[in-house]
Amino acid sequence: MDTLQGMRIFTRVVDTGSFTAAASALDLSTAQVSRVVSELEGHLQARLLHRTTRRLALTEAGERYLERCRRILDSVAEAEAEASGAHLKPSGRLRVHSFTGLGTEHLAPLAALYAQRYPDVTLDFTLSQNKPDLIEEGYDVAITMDRQLPDSELVAQRLGSTYSVVCAAPDYLAQRGTPHHPRDLEQHTCLRLLDPSFPEEWVFATESGDVAITPQMVFQINVGEALANTAKAGLGLCLLPSFIAAPSLREGSLVRVLPEYRLRERSVYALYPSRRFLDAKIKAWVDILKEELPKRLAQDDDVVTVRSYWAI
Repeated sequence: MDTLQGMRIFTRVVDTGSFTAAASALDLSTAQVSRVVSELEGHLQARLLHRTTRRLALTEAGERYLERCRRILDSVAEAEAEASGAHLKPSGRLRVHSFTGLGTEHLAPLAALYAQRYPDVTLDFTLSQNKPDLIEEGYDVAITMDRQLPDSELVAQRLGSTYSVVCAAPDYLAQRGTPHHPRDLEQHTCLRLLDPSFPEEWVFATESGDVAITPQMVFQINVGEALANTAKAGLGLCLLPSFIAAPSLREGSLVRVLPEYRLRERSVYALYPSRRFLDAKIKAWVDILKEELPKRLAQDDDVVTVRSYWAI
């Protein structure tokens, strides 16, 4: 049998947690993956995995073998990278995932910059509201937002921070009045962004402590730009990430309310599988993010800081 391929398949089964997920990631059938692992166990004369209908678990021998496999596969990858020059010149296909709003406002222009600098790389850029599984879904880099460092074995490169602000159209505030305290929002029509990183409770940070409210929602949608457009039409107040709010605040179609209350910040991270033997195309993309994204987020902060309702 091909022992090296057996090691790769066995390791992927462990990483993904099932034969089916490993088969999908490797573009093989589940039966092929199962057969290779069985042949590997036969070759070693040792059981590597306990199999049940619900889950897989490593045996003691499997744990020791997995550790050796990872070392061997890392060494092989390093040798292949040195031979192919993958760590020297960006080339091939780069798969990137980002949340929709951040990707639309900031990452798409940076992707254009990347494409100009590295024409030998094909960019595969996915925007969605869901956090992907990098290993299982095959992404090279994911840009995510979290209040604390993501708990995973992935490398997390912090790129800056962002926060959300309460916005409304000037006409809406002229008709309904301007809230001066978060509790006043309970008397207003509120619009909600359906985002896995946005809880239903709005928590405002103040010098005397947090103020948490759960406003009554009359409208909710899962795309930030659409929510901004709904607020601009005068339907109600909304909570928007600073990078989505900034363009509308800049043009004056929305204004910020409750400017003295700041919602909890979230850090922006680039996540990628490993720092070792980092492919040049991944390193080049992360370098552009580190170079450009903090400046763009700072510009958003400048806009939302001054574009409040009392300032116009």
